Amino acid sequence: QVQLVESGGGLVQPGGSLRLSCAASRSILAFRTMGWYRQAPGKQRELVATKSSGGITIYEDSVKGRFTISRDIAKNTVNLQMDTLKPEDTAVYYCRADSFSTGPPLWGQGTQVTVSS
Repeated sequence: QVQLVESGGGLVQPGGSLRLSCAASRSILAFRTMGWYRQAPGKQRELVATKSSGGITIYEDSVKGRFTISRDIAKNTVNLQMDTLKPEDTAVYYCRADSFSTGPPLWGQGTQVTVSS
């Protein structure tokens, strides 16, 4: 069974940076889209950034210009570089992969990001 494993979360001060990584147990070329979602306490899970196999990238408005999503095909990873972090970025961040078939998306277990002074 294919698995996604996130890493890189932690505690950072406002204005700081973190880099999240999502490692897939198979080639990421098998996925139509890979991306990052987040869920803050008491809120619904929301899209942060996605990148398709064709290179189309989508960012949530509040992270545009601060976050960058990238794929490393050789390492089977999708990464999220987060700069100029704000307290409102605090959430559990989840990696998601959508296949080319009609099956449900694949989710990672999540990694906590806390932005606080």
